[in-house]
Amino acid sequence: MEWLQLKYFQTVARLEHMTQAAEQLHIAQPSLSKTIARLEEAVGVALFDRQGRQIRLNQFGRVYLERVDRAFRELEEGERQIREMAGLARGSIRLGVSITSVLPELIGPFIQQHPSVHFRQILGPTAEMIQRLEDGDIDLWISSVQAEGADLEWQALMTEQVWIAASSEHRLAERDSVTLEELANEPFISMNTGFSFRDLMDDLCRQADFKPNITFEVDEPDGIARLVGQGLGIAFMPELSFRARSRAGLKQLQIESRDFKRTTWIAWSRRHYLSLAAKQFREYIIESYRHMQRELYD
Repeated sequence: MEWLQLKYFQTVARLEHMTQAAEQLHIAQPSLSKTIARLEEAVGVALFDRQGRQIRLNQFGRVYLERVDRAFRELEEGERQIREMAGLARGSIRLGVSITSVLPELIGPFIQQHPSVHFRQILGPTAEMIQRLEDGDIDLWISSVQAEGADLEWQALMTEQVWIAASSEHRLAERDSVTLEELANEPFISMNTGFSFRDLMDDLCRQADFKPNITFEVDEPDGIARLVGQGLGIAFMPELSFRARSRAGLKQLQIESRDFKRTTWIAWSRRHYLSLAAKQFREYIIESYRHMQRELYD
């Protein structure tokens, strides 16, 4: 069994089409078919079900693909670690986020201090981010919920008050506070289903015995602030988001008789290698959020 065979198997398994896989791999189809046949002979079972020209990954193939993917991830992480130890590579950080309110302000100074670090930021819903962490596709994840996941470590960053955001032209804008019950029929603007702050919002409304009337769903928080400012609805918004988006057109309303707060977390996987750059950024983020918490409430 050779590594090249496994690479070919990965491609065929994902495409489930021998001709397309051969084109992608830049080899002749008969050669690819023979390589897959030799691999199946080596493992002792067929990895694909074949019906004419159709091929489908079978139960053995699915199990084998999972192991092959894991093996290649381990090799890639080993190469990253060795290059880092030898000083042959720039630092790299793959950051998953479900909230983005203050990250640009935090990432900028870090990059100025570490100009050789390469950043990749991925915005996505909770389930996707957990899967990416478990698979080693991202190094760190910043979230407003502490979700369950295999071999994940969590560190609380800060806890902040959650408010209602409304347009300065809204009928409630002359007030400083509202009850949740008053908002049951208001149009809400929110993150898409699956994002951590959306989960928190839905939970807050359940506590008040109503389902929010959501008229707009977006996949990034700045969109919420813009739509609220245009008077198209109201939204739940944490303290830091108000400060990060301090602009004319938004009214901040306290929620009466309820102490709604959001805790921001950072997570990483115990199972995967964390680069020196990612470790440094993790410590930087933890200290930065502690500083913001002190500024907000001390």
